[in-house]
Amino acid sequence: MQNLLIFQSLWAMERRSARYPELSLEENIEKIAAAGFDGISTPWHDRNVVSRVAGLLKQHGRQAEGQCFPKSVDDLKPVLEIAAEHNVHHICLQPDVRLRRLEDCIPLLEGWQRLADEAGIDVWIETHRDRMTTDLFFTLDLLDRMPDLRLLGDISHFLVGREFAWPVSDENHALIHRILDSCWAFHGRVASREQVQIEISFPHHRPWVDLFLGWWDYGFKSWRKRAGKDATLAFTCELGPKPYAITGRDDEDTTDRWEESLLMRQEIRDLWAKSTS
Repeated sequence: MQNLLIFQSLWAMERRSARYPELSLEENIEKIAAAGFDGISTPWHDRNVVSRVAGLLKQHGRQAEGQCFPKSVDDLKPVLEIAAEHNVHHICLQPDVRLRRLEDCIPLLEGWQRLADEAGIDVWIETHRDRMTTDLFFTLDLLDRMPDLRLLGDISHFLVGREFAWPVSDENHALIHRILDSCWAFHGRVASREQVQIEISFPHHRPWVDLFLGWWDYGFKSWRKRAGKDATLAFTCELGPKPYAITGRDDEDTTDRWEESLLMRQEIRDLWAKSTS
């Protein structure tokens, strides 16, 4: 039976506040586990740090999405070695290169996929600004050249990058759907056409929340058609700290991002339940 896992980003647990002290790694993972998240998302390239994180996750029976930011094919090798030592659900790869020609991207993508296949570890390419996938049209061109490319969709970046007009046109919906049809996991935040992360609990932001829920609903249904009958889909709540988070005059977050992560998780659980009915 296909199943949904909802992770919480460790980066999103950072407070960066003058009022509230940072929690320790142990405290953050305990808080995430106690709240009922299935695991965390965190970088997976420092063996010492990963060993510590993996030990804590094992204590709480939780999983991980491992992140990495390679600039070359070989940069992925140590990440996969660590992933073999400390299991992850999948690797989220942000290609930390900004190339202008498709021909220069293909060898990197093919090289990363080859290493992933050899290691037997799922590695998915994240859609993200200031990366190879920064532009929607360029990423769609990559998919034209590599239709089997597996993405991890953070579609907030495309909405901001292209500054879609409201209401979003059928043409732009279709472009996002093409991306979602290649996504094997998701990062969750809600953007407007001007900000990459808006407060999902503000009533006047509800149209943007509903827009993203509609896209995720499409993505979930698309994934269900492509994935195996016992596959698990990972959705990471990734409401980042400032400057992703909007702050007030006091330089503090305008909302409680932890509470908004719990709100997002419930929205996603409800969406998943509807997609199974």
